[in-house]
Amino acid sequence: MKDILQVKQIHKIYGAKENQVHALRDVTFSVRQGEFIAIVGTSGSGKSTLLNLIGGLDTPTQGQIIIRGHNIAALGRKELTIFRRRNIGFVFQNYSLMPVLNVYDNVALPVMFDRGKHVDHEYICEILKELGIWDKRKRFPNELSGGQQQRTALARALANKPALILADEPTGNLDSATTVEVMGLLKESSRRYNQTILMVTHNEALAQACDRIIRIEDGQIDYTKGGETV
Repeated sequence: MKDILQVKQIHKIYGAKENQVHALRDVTFSVRQGEFIAIVGTSGSGKSTLLNLIGGLDTPTQGQIIIRGHNIAALGRKELTIFRRRNIGFVFQNYSLMPVLNVYDNVALPVMFDRGKHVDHEYICEILKELGIWDKRKRFPNELSGGQQQRTALARALANKPALILADEPTGNLDSATTVEVMGLLKESSRRYNQTILMVTHNEALAQACDRIIRIEDGQIDYTKGGETV
């Protein structure tokens, strides 16, 4: 199966001279279409930095990040913004929903941002029904439970039919029952839409439920603990 993501010899350095911090060192791996991958590591290991680089929210000091054949590290700011909007969906721990928009409009927002792209209302309705929040479509975020807000965030991430969904501790603010529920939704989305998902988590049990685990320690893939576990 074709690789949808290739991370090649990525280095990320913050600061200069004696204040330099090597957040990532020579990180290399690839991801196939439809894989659900967990990125795990201790706090400060570099896993969220890695996710931000893959998502185009930050740029590597050295190396290549290739998504659908495009090296995003070489794109200009405007090109990168358009590419990110069309190819990457984000699910954050704090949901990051717009409080003044109802559920439907929050989900449709990334598509509406992409001017010239027709909003596929049927597809959005399908996602909302699939995730069990169709009846909440006119509600605002403050009228939803944590689980419902995270379902809305997942629906929004799927709305543009992206190449990748990047999830940064998506269950971090949820109770154990809702965590299991949201994890099930992520796995089902990966299967149903052949969606590729990279999820940062510190929860080993959640990681074990994924197709593959990439372990990061001190900014490097930690091969002593399995590194990449299939």
